[in-house]
Amino acid sequence: MVQNFHDVSFGISTDSEVLAHYNITGNTISLFRLVDNEKLDLESKDIERIDASKLSRFIEINSLHLVTEYNPVKAIGLFNSVIQIHLLLMMNKASPEYEESLHRYQKAAKLFQGKILFILVDSGVKANGKVISFFKLKESQLPALAIYQTLDEAWDTLAIAEVSVEHVQNFCDGFLKGKRLRKNHESEEKTPKAEL
Repeated sequence: MVQNFHDVSFGISTDSEVLAHYNITGNTISLFRLVDNEKLDLESKDIERIDASKLSRFIEINSLHLVTEYNPVKAIGLFNSVIQIHLLLMMNKASPEYEESLHRYQKAAKLFQGKILFILVDSGVKANGKVISFFKLKESQLPALAIYQTLDEAWDTLAIAEVSVEHVQNFCDGFLKGKRLRKNHESEEKTPKAEL
């Protein structure tokens, strides 16, 4: 299994100083995410019945950034993610509201970690226009959220004046429950799959 994760270092420790340093008191599997210096522990009740596929899923889900910035190179990896629902925030990074909006978006991402992959699409980058037009949005409708399910290509959008944890949470919860906000559901027409 280790060979499947080229960018993850693995180690085992029984050294009491190391365990004390990381506040580990029992059998624990910890993932140290360098991106945000966060330590994530697999719950002890899950360790007893862990197998290679469960451990792989724990690593795949938790080694992801809370929010991944979209670019054409990363697009292939995003579509191959084990997480099949993607939420995109389409917003211009040059916007004065960007920093605060990103902070709120990251807070919302924690609520759906392992269920929804959170992606930022900078609308100020000309090449990202393909992504925005795929969701039938115009620059004047941004910032906006778009949610996409890779399995059946179902998607929905929500133009928002302000990015808030509540807006993001309600939109995601609604999509997970099968509610769609778009007035003209293109699911019957099936938008042709385009390489984003």
